[in-house]
Amino acid sequence: MDNQTTVAYFLLLEFSKKWHLQMLHFFLFFVLYLSIVIANLLIISAVAIDNRLHSPMYWFLMNLALQDLGSVSVIVPKSMINSLIDTRHISYFGCVAQVFLFVSFAASDLSLLTVMAYDRYVAICNSLHYEMVMNWKACTEITILVWIISLLYGTLHTTGTFSILFCSNVVNQFFCEIPQLLKLSCSGFSLVEFGVIVVSIIVGLGCFTFIITSYVMIFKAVLKIPSEQGRQKALSTCIPHLTVVFMFLLTGFFAYLRPPSNTPSYLDFGLTVLYSLLPPLFNPIIYSLRNKNIKFVLYKIFKF
Repeated sequence: MDNQTTVAYFLLLEFSKKWHLQMLHFFLFFVLYLSIVIANLLIISAVAIDNRLHSPMYWFLMNLALQDLGSVSVIVPKSMINSLIDTRHISYFGCVAQVFLFVSFAASDLSLLTVMAYDRYVAICNSLHYEMVMNWKACTEITILVWIISLLYGTLHTTGTFSILFCSNVVNQFFCEIPQLLKLSCSGFSLVEFGVIVVSIIVGLGCFTFIITSYVMIFKAVLKIPSEQGRQKALSTCIPHLTVVFMFLLTGFFAYLRPPSNTPSYLDFGLTVLYSLLPPLFNPIIYSLRNKNIKFVLYKIFKF
């Protein structure tokens, strides 16, 4: 493939040439994927069936769970199937679809986490106007806007990535990851992709700054609450979200700030698993452990 500039398909990372190790990879990914699906479906079910959870905070949490389900469903099943039938192939358009959907879901995750920080800020620092500011019409419009922006971002990133000429079709990752695809370019970044990356960095830093600023003001307001019980109640709705934010951003930074290697690397594989699979798994767990309302509803579900 060294002298070619167009590809009909890509070859994803081969976990091992030994069949029993491929089955181990399939089994581990199956268990991880099943855990993610069950954990997020429980959060979605809890919010959907219990009236006490019909509030903006839990509405955004349910949407976050939906995004997490979508992001892992785009990348994990294909890797599992490849291991099961002993192949590495993914079609060109399958790769395009993976990039578009995964990037769109990741962008919506960051957008929702930013919106959730604003929701907590209004609830704690401007509680008297909370119902007026975060009414259901506003929440619905915000969610639709998040979807539109995320799909637009995914379209731009996908267009920029696949506008380059590929000198190879060997992707050293278990799904079509953008840094690995850009390594296959014959001529470096396209102008479109370079512009999208610059905008991504600016927007990402902006979201991070907004979240940190919101929580600085939130913690200042919490410290002014006279009762210990009141402070604990306020923090119980903030700590899970802040934990999820840092886990999402830190795992992403670890994976993307490190230049991808030209050869298959277990470190690259591990870092990619870290940022793409662990947040969707731990997000519902973190919220369930720290939120009494969700724990109570889940207890009723399991008891039933």
